[in-house]
Amino acid sequence: MAPRSSSRPVGTVTRGTTNPNRLRRMDRWIATRHGGVLRRAGAGAVAVDLGYGAAPWTAVELLLRLRTVAPRVRVVGVEIDPERVAGARPYEREGLSFRHGGFEVPLGGGAQPLLIRAANVLRQYEEAEVAAVWERLCGRLAPGGLLVEGTCDEIGRRHVWVALGPEGPRTVTFAARLASLERPSDLAERLPKALIHRNVPGEPVHAFLRDFDRAWAAAAPYAAYGVRQRWVRAVADVAGVWPVEGRREEWGRGEVTVRWGALAPGAGAV
Repeated sequence: MAPRSSSRPVGTVTRGTTNPNRLRRMDRWIATRHGGVLRRAGAGAVAVDLGYGAAPWTAVELLLRLRTVAPRVRVVGVEIDPERVAGARPYEREGLSFRHGGFEVPLGGGAQPLLIRAANVLRQYEEAEVAAVWERLCGRLAPGGLLVEGTCDEIGRRHVWVALGPEGPRTVTFAARLASLERPSDLAERLPKALIHRNVPGEPVHAFLRDFDRAWAAAAPYAAYGVRQRWVRAVADVAGVWPVEGRREEWGRGEVTVRWGALAPGAGAV
C-alpha cells in the first residue's frame, strides 16, 4: 500500500453497498466466540465496524447483537468517506458513534479496540496488499482482541471470514443459509481476498472445498431429515481429515470453522 500522509485516512473508498441484516451470521459467530472477552472488559470494551458503507445499518446491528452478550460494549463505526460519516451521525446513541478514518482506526485517546470487524472491505484490493492491511489492523488491537475480515453476498446468505488475533490469522469460517447451497463449494465465490484467487488445484482451500463437496455428496441420505442434518454429517466427515473447530450446534447453524494454517496459501494441499 502506498505511503500516505498521517493526517489522511489510510485506504480507499469502497462501493459502500450495504443492506440491513447482511452481517448477521458474522455477528452471531463473533458474539458466540468473543462475547466473553468483550463482557469481561466492561465499559472498556470497544468494537469497530470498519468500512460500514453508505448506510450505518451494520454498525447499529453490531451494537444490538454484541450487547446481548456484553451489555457495556461500545461500537465505533469508521468510514473513509466523510459524507458517509456525516450521514451516519443522526444514528448515534449511547454506545454508538461514528468516525472518519481508515485502516489506522482512529479512536482517539490511545484507545485500542477489542474487536475490529471489516466486512466486504478488502475485495477491491490486490491480494498482495492484504497481509499488510491485516498486520496494520492487528497492530491496533488491544491484548486479547480479534480482527474479523471477510466477504458475504448482498443479503448475507453466504459468508466466509478470517479471524485474526494480534499474532495473525487463526481460523477461516464458512457460513451459509443452507437452503441457498447446491454444494459447499458454492461458498467459493465469497472467499476473502487472501483466498479467493487460491481456489485452484494444488492449493489447500481448493482441496478443502473438494473434500467438503465429496462429504456432502456422501451425506445425501441425511437430506431426508433436513438440510441441516446433511450439513452436520458432511462437516463431521470433513473433520476427520481437516482441523475443524467448534461445536455441533455451530455446525447446525450452517457454519464450519477451520484452522488458518490448514488453508493458508502455499500450506500444501491434503
